[in-house]
Amino acid sequence: MQKRKLGTGGLEVSALGFGCMGMTFGYGPAMDEADAVALIRHAYAQGVTFFDSAEAYGEANEMLVGKALAPMRNDVVIATKFGFKDGTPAAGLDSSPARIRHVAEQSLKRMNIDCIDLFYQHRVDPNVPIEDVAGAVSDLIKEGKVKHFGMSEAGVEMIRRANAVLPVTALQSEYSLFTREPEEQILPVLEELGIGFVPFSPLGKGWLTGKIDSNTQFVEGDVRNVLPRFIGEAREANLRLVSLIGEIAARKQVTSGQIALAWLLSQKPWIVPIPGTTKTHRLDENIGGAAVTLSAADITEIETLLAKMPVTGNRYTAQMQATINR
Repeated sequence: MQKRKLGTGGLEVSALGFGCMGMTFGYGPAMDEADAVALIRHAYAQGVTFFDSAEAYGEANEMLVGKALAPMRNDVVIATKFGFKDGTPAAGLDSSPARIRHVAEQSLKRMNIDCIDLFYQHRVDPNVPIEDVAGAVSDLIKEGKVKHFGMSEAGVEMIRRANAVLPVTALQSEYSLFTREPEEQILPVLEELGIGFVPFSPLGKGWLTGKIDSNTQFVEGDVRNVLPRFIGEAREANLRLVSLIGEIAARKQVTSGQIALAWLLSQKPWIVPIPGTTKTHRLDENIGGAAVTLSAADITEIETLLAKMPVTGNRYTAQMQATINR
């Protein structure tokens, strides 16, 4: 797989990363550890060198990431995140310097590594000046416990302020054919400052695979049970859009998901999507998306389609949206 660079500090990763959240958090019951370890190692064997975890995904997530990647530690980039009280999103935000240090120490221990390659603030904490956050991570970098600083779902002002204290290597936010909000203000600022972009949910939380229909039922504990885009009339409207994307994919003899990933990769050379999955065949399909080339005519057709038929429904509930800094 081709490589891409994030930020200006020399961090090089595979063009597609692997989002490990769904293995233990957000989409129902956790995977069996042995299966999860095997899946991560399969991703590496297929050329993936960038793996994303977080304290908020549960201790088990960081532990399995560390276990799976131990044999190839020197050849991969491991990212994790801080930012929630007690590591629990429902408990609220906490990016106090003491908490940042505690999370770093615990993450290093759980993953059994000496240094975190990319340490993200999971969400901006309005109660802690971003300068203090960047300063705390800077101290960890000086101590050799962290290599690079990242932010997630941060707005323009916070990105600029943080970057003035410590270069931000990457911003991680949702971006896909179904969520194009970053294009308006975020992407221009990232390009100006030389910050990489790591889109999570690049397949629209499954929408863009074309495998969700009117009858799809999500298991208990799957966040999609409450997300507006997946409910009622919004689901029916979005199914029509996905169907049309599927027609484009069929003509190119690829899958809808591969079209979605290829579209993201075509936007900027410093964009590195991190699709996640619990299935080997879906992982292989995603990796194949990095090899799909879209022509200018293909991209224009997709843009025209989205302009005529915008996505219906918010991406988050009101409570979830409240944690996002804009």
